[in-house]
Amino acid sequence: MSGQDVPRDLPRDEGAADGRGAPEIGPYVKGPEHSGFSADAIDTSKAHPARMNDYYLGGWDNYEVDREAGDRVLAMHPQVRESAIANRAFLGRALRELAGGGIRQIIDIGTGIPTSPNAHEMAREVAPDTVVVYVDNDPIVATHAGARLTNAERTAFVLADLRDPKAILDHPDVRALIDFEQPVALVMCIVLTFLRDEDDPAACVAAFADALPAGSHLVLTHSTYEPYEGYAEGRVEEWKRTAVEEVYQGSAAPLTLRSKAEVTSLFGPFTLLEPGVVRVPLWRPDGEVPGPAELNDIVFYGGVGRKD
Repeated sequence: MSGQDVPRDLPRDEGAADGRGAPEIGPYVKGPEHSGFSADAIDTSKAHPARMNDYYLGGWDNYEVDREAGDRVLAMHPQVRESAIANRAFLGRALRELAGGGIRQIIDIGTGIPTSPNAHEMAREVAPDTVVVYVDNDPIVATHAGARLTNAERTAFVLADLRDPKAILDHPDVRALIDFEQPVALVMCIVLTFLRDEDDPAACVAAFADALPAGSHLVLTHSTYEPYEGYAEGRVEEWKRTAVEEVYQGSAAPLTLRSKAEVTSLFGPFTLLEPGVVRVPLWRPDGEVPGPAELNDIVFYGGVGRKD
């Protein structure tokens, strides 16, 4: 695989605005060439979950290795693309609701390849004065974020790792934008999926919770292997689960699928808001809700918790 491999143009799905198709990306120059980093600075020897997710969403910023890995996952679970779209739609609903409730600060950890609408765009639909700090540990994401996120007012990007909460909380760019005397929306969408049990994801969440004031919220989504409990015909096909895990095992960040009970436990000190931890389309839907069979194919649980 050559470091010169550049993302190809992908067909766009319609219906982005209402969450039924791939979210609109841009406007910006397609591919990495817009940001001026050299080809040898990009590791294309392994698929990367952020770029695979970009591929699922119909984005431009992925490489042959990511598409090959993504296609292997889609062959096992074709609905992964719909899951990724549903996850983004959940984030939008959650952030708009929190903004409507008075939250004006967001720390988005595990940002991934920027996909419009981004967190600041979602929240600012309701509260134009919202400030957002994006955090990711991938230099490739940092490059994209520098081109597409931090050119917006009252936004910043921090290159840091979720497993080191102190480094994030003490970062000067975080301190410059976030007032820790006021409530914060902490976003962890999908990112905990890429922490293994030995990384102690619950402790990472708790460390952030300790630093945030009362009235702060956690917005969290996580991949699962469980069938939807409301679908009588749902079942776990272990060979498919194993095949998907093997694809990610060979990527830059292996994934850990967790049960609903395990995802719920990650909220720790945050008190879950209704309806609790659910398949993401079921969290306070603002449109038509998928049926049980469709919900069975959505691989993400999501929820929002409040620090009292």
